[in-house]
Amino acid sequence: MITLLHLSDIHMGSGFAHGRLNPETGLNTRLEDFIAALTRCIDRALAEPVDLVLFGGDAFPDATPPPLVQQALARQFCRLSAAGIPTVLLVGNHDQHAQGLGGASLSIYRTLGVPDVVVGDRLETHRIDTRNGPVQVVTLPWLTKSTLLTRPETEGFSMAQVNELLLDRLRVALEGEIRRLDPTIPAILLAHAMVDTATYGAERFLATGRGFNIPMAMLARPCFDYVALGHVHRYQVLCEQPLMIYPGSIERVDFSEEAEAKGYLLVQVSKENTQAEFCSLPVRPFKTIQVNLTEAEHPQSRLEQAIAKADITDAVVRCLYTLRTDQVDQVDQSALEAILADAHTYTLQPELKAQTNRSRLPELGTDSTLDPLSALGTYLANRDDLSDLAEAMMTAAAALIADETEVDLPPETADIDLDDLDSLVLEETAHQLRLL
Repeated sequence: MITLLHLSDIHMGSGFAHGRLNPETGLNTRLEDFIAALTRCIDRALAEPVDLVLFGGDAFPDATPPPLVQQALARQFCRLSAAGIPTVLLVGNHDQHAQGLGGASLSIYRTLGVPDVVVGDRLETHRIDTRNGPVQVVTLPWLTKSTLLTRPETEGFSMAQVNELLLDRLRVALEGEIRRLDPTIPAILLAHAMVDTATYGAERFLATGRGFNIPMAMLARPCFDYVALGHVHRYQVLCEQPLMIYPGSIERVDFSEEAEAKGYLLVQVSKENTQAEFCSLPVRPFKTIQVNLTEAEHPQSRLEQAIAKADITDAVVRCLYTLRTDQVDQVDQSALEAILADAHTYTLQPELKAQTNRSRLPELGTDSTLDPLSALGTYLANRDDLSDLAEAMMTAAAALIADETEVDLPPETADIDLDDLDSLVLEETAHQLRLL
């Protein structure tokens, strides 16, 4: 039996906007959060100790991370190398250049010849000798359509046709690797992919236009004793035979992952029975506070109560509140910031609601049988600001209803543009008809 630790989607260096500068270390606190999460994973691998570590791809937000961020990740994986624990680093979509060529952020491990580290940047089978025996790992990195789109054979192809061609080629290539597997040795497929039966999150939009869905049936082959997946940030088991799992990301990247548990998998792999345990990580909480203040008599008090009810201690908080334009001066930003001081970081995001709704006049109730002209007259009688135009509006409205082309306006309205007046009448009349 082979014991392995399966983690994925580290995204070291993400989410700096949700952190702040730590004056003691000079580092962004969100970078420290990601380092802490990865450190816990490696600590567990060394404590067991496991026979193998599988990383499912997306080490960084992009293929060229800053040296400081790259060193932070290398420092942890080098602990595994020093302990003699084999590690397979799979290339994900964020580890590739924009053209989808190579694994720029991970290829350094191969270049430097780091002991016991395998970089999976192509579809290939790796035989790895662990302390508990050999294991076969088939690496399937993120596949893009970029290469095919630049070839003459795909000229004039639709994107659906390109996808189908890429799947056909993957099917043939994967079958070739499967036929070379030794059936007496445990076999694992390590893939960074969008499987068609998965529940996706933000990662689906991050890869828009560059990836494609792979049918689960193509990967769920009986020759594999375990299918280790990467790319989707939410932990989920897609298949029981063979066991196929996304461990999810090890830290929250943004608010789309607010309610998701984060962690890694501890897996016991054998030819007879493979079992996996999801191990949660104590990651930074994200908290959304959403309040509608448009009907609140005292918006400041209502907003403060909503914040007080939420557990914001050491959390990344966003406070979303909707208010009317006339309520803006009733909200004290300084007071809110003081209440949010216990949060790790916070943002206040007000949204103004346009005051388009007008109150209904009692005379124009739902049971009213007033005709449109009478309704307009009643309405104008209650609008002192339109008193100068009331007679002209009534005359123009009567003409419009009667489909007259010429309208005799009172002398005092001779300087009013007829088109503007018609528009005003239509707007006001239509409003009253809606109220009726």
